[in-house]
Amino acid sequence: MKKALFLFFGLLFASTYNATAQQGVDTLSLKSIFYPPLLAGHRPDFVRFAPHGLRIYYTANDSSLKKNKLYDVNLKGHIHQQKAKDNFERNYRLAPNGKKIAYAKNGDIWLADADFSHARKIVSSPRHENDPVWGPDSHQLAFVQNGNVWVMNIDQSELRQVTHKKDKAPAYSIIGWAGSNKLVLIQYNHSGEKIYYFPQYIHKYVEPGKSRRGVARKIISLARLDSSSVKKLYSGPDYLTTSISNDGKYLAVDRRDDVRKHRTIEEYNLINGDSTAVFRDSTKGWFHGTNIAFAPEGHTLMLKSERDGWNHIYTVQPDGSDLTEWNHGKFQVPWAHWLNKHKIVFASTKVGPGQRQVYTVNTRNDHVKKLTSQTGYRENFHLGRNKKYLVYKYSYFNEPWELYSLNLKHPKKETRLTHTIPERFKKMDWQKPDYIRFTARDGTTKVSMTVLKPRHKKPGKKYPVMVFVHGAGTLQNVYKGWSNHYYREYMFNQYLTAHGYYVMQVDYRQSLGYGRKFREAVTGWLGKYETHDIEDGIKYLAAHYPQADTSRTGIYGGSYGGFMSLYATSTAPQYFDAAAALRAVTDWKNYYYYNPWYTRPRLGTPQADSAAYARSSPITYADSLKRPVLLLQGLRDHNVGFKDMAEYVHRLIEDNNKHFQMMMYPTEPHTFKHADDWYDEYRRIFNFMNTHLK
Repeated sequence: MKKALFLFFGLLFASTYNATAQQGVDTLSLKSIFYPPLLAGHRPDFVRFAPHGLRIYYTANDSSLKKNKLYDVNLKGHIHQQKAKDNFERNYRLAPNGKKIAYAKNGDIWLADADFSHARKIVSSPRHENDPVWGPDSHQLAFVQNGNVWVMNIDQSELRQVTHKKDKAPAYSIIGWAGSNKLVLIQYNHSGEKIYYFPQYIHKYVEPGKSRRGVARKIISLARLDSSSVKKLYSGPDYLTTSISNDGKYLAVDRRDDVRKHRTIEEYNLINGDSTAVFRDSTKGWFHGTNIAFAPEGHTLMLKSERDGWNHIYTVQPDGSDLTEWNHGKFQVPWAHWLNKHKIVFASTKVGPGQRQVYTVNTRNDHVKKLTSQTGYRENFHLGRNKKYLVYKYSYFNEPWELYSLNLKHPKKETRLTHTIPERFKKMDWQKPDYIRFTARDGTTKVSMTVLKPRHKKPGKKYPVMVFVHGAGTLQNVYKGWSNHYYREYMFNQYLTAHGYYVMQVDYRQSLGYGRKFREAVTGWLGKYETHDIEDGIKYLAAHYPQADTSRTGIYGGSYGGFMSLYATSTAPQYFDAAAALRAVTDWKNYYYYNPWYTRPRLGTPQADSAAYARSSPITYADSLKRPVLLLQGLRDHNVGFKDMAEYVHRLIEDNNKHFQMMMYPTEPHTFKHADDWYDEYRRIFNFMNTHLK
């Protein structure tokens, strides 16, 4: 009898286990997407390499029911994950000789051994100290105290004040050492910026929510420790990137003007005071993905540029000679770093825009070597101090990213470092999207999109279509991997397929990863060409997926995706039958004042380019809106202010529009923070689309 009972319960357990193991997306619920424990957990985020370079620190959280924890793991491929020790300081600065670390803590400067032991406070005052930077000799330590720069000799306990700014002058920050007796410094002057208000309502009284907006003026100076002199090298509103040669002789300053249309890289000889412009470029759109770095030895400067239409690697000498491009072809280099004075490691989309592989190039012989081969998407690259290990996020369709390492000296295979995907996620039968490259209406431009199909399709039956539009404008979200930016939407889109929808998304014009011309095509008219690409994607869907009923098409997205949802539905109602717009820009004039750094390069100014602003703004077309729209907005949004939504709704009311619904969320900023609000928002989207598309 006992044996029979045991067998019975064993079979019961096995049956229950199999039912769980074979759990499909049909069982996916909105609450499981938005409420903890999140299905995919909180993905691991790289924090730092350990000082000795053989381990990394990262944060992760499987349950998401508590705060992220800090872990460390060995880079050699041995699975040895452990909780980080309590004495770890994530903002440490390692001395060049590798023996000591320095860090700021609670407004004081601390010193410790490289294993974080024997920590002691070396600078303490009633004022605030921060930003410790080691000198090349590992004996001097520069830091900032109350906006001024000081230097301490840790061996002799000698302390010197380097700068003496006036009370209302901008604070100094340290760019870096230039040799052992010079410092390159920068100041940010925010006095020309304007103050805007984003009220907060969920308190006893309304709080104004003051925020300063604009483009700061930068001042770069050279401080000489031997003479206590501070010489101004540059002052202006340009966007800046800097690099100092290893021997301290040259400072390279990469300047993009405040509309990001003109670029100059200037090299300053810090010995004799001369300067030379070594690279210039200009564009009708705006620059993106620029960076510079001197080789670890010598004076060769690496830069990334889209001069030939695609973001590639170049090198140049301090006098402007020997400008050389090291990549050729219609692909992007999103990341690059020197390994030694002749070799560069970089990520590239050469295999295809939907994935990134790792390569090296030798600048002595132009030899390119491919180091990775597994299909997938790699991002967030970090190179160890000893240049041996490269760490990054890797993912593939329906596989949330994990941290991987690549031994650059023996790159036989990639090593998975983290194992944080919850079992509950693995048990779901996620659908692999169809990854598609179609030709746009111009007959030449290739556009990327993904398609998810309804589950349990019945022969002969047609199904409605949902279009998801990524935000930011300048962003890539169609690739062969798990979405870094839209993981909730990634799962919500799968949820839609279980309820009878085709779901598609398009990397529309302006998206990253497809070259300068593709990105800049929208300059002067936001919305028009992006909508054309989405329309062409819908046409492709209709031609190749016979059960997709494109006469019932909804569109949704947040931020720029919210703007696109309103713009597309207003200007192309023959393609879109309903729209859900989350935190949407409705009037680009408002966004210009909130975020001129974004809007001015694309549209100019509202005063000089009023036509561009009018034709790009959904509020212009509000009086002709004929399709139902759902408007969703956080009341504390300090990016796209609630003013946008209020003005748009007011215009709809004035036009006696009866086709819109609106919901505001009193405690939410631009990116929602609370599970209840996430759930409520997407529950409304789901019900709204069911009402109007089914």
